[in-house]
Amino acid sequence: MRPAADDALRVRAATAADLAAIAALHSGARAAYHRARFPGVPFDVPAERARWHDAWSRDLDRGDTPALCAARRGTVVGAASYRHRAGHRTAVTLHQLHVDPGHWGTGVGLALHHACLRAWHAAGASRAALDVLWHNHRARAFYTRLGWRPDPDRRPAPDALHLSLTLDLVTAQAPPAPDGR
Repeated sequence: MRPAADDALRVRAATAADLAAIAALHSGARAAYHRARFPGVPFDVPAERARWHDAWSRDLDRGDTPALCAARRGTVVGAASYRHRAGHRTAVTLHQLHVDPGHWGTGVGLALHHACLRAWHAAGASRAALDVLWHNHRARAFYTRLGWRPDPDRRPAPDALHLSLTLDLVTAQAPPAPDGR
């Protein structure tokens, strides 16, 4: 059974009007995966929401950082941003990909990832990179399923908090956009 048209997930360019929703879901997602490592620590606090509001505001204002959001029933449930690496037209860095925890496992992250892949292919990029928190096993498993591998050029130190991953865009393919474009 197909979802009703208003239940369909739509990925589109993020705008300033999406800022509050994106910052809130980013803060909520971070709090959820940090709680797995630090139970009882309050991560979704006003200071964190303000921090991510400011960060996304800067990204949305930058001309070199495309930002996408995923919406269902008019509500923003996921967001992603990336930019081309300085001096490397064919390399991109995925800076953010977050999904509202209430929508984990519903295809939002996959839809955002596929939209990024389509944009990267259209721009002629051949390699993508990202950093993921070492203890965020859910995200690490997600990226591994999509073909991301540890970056052999950026080995983490024993006490590193992040793992650098890379994706060969020459072999990584994204399905066509839902509207056939």
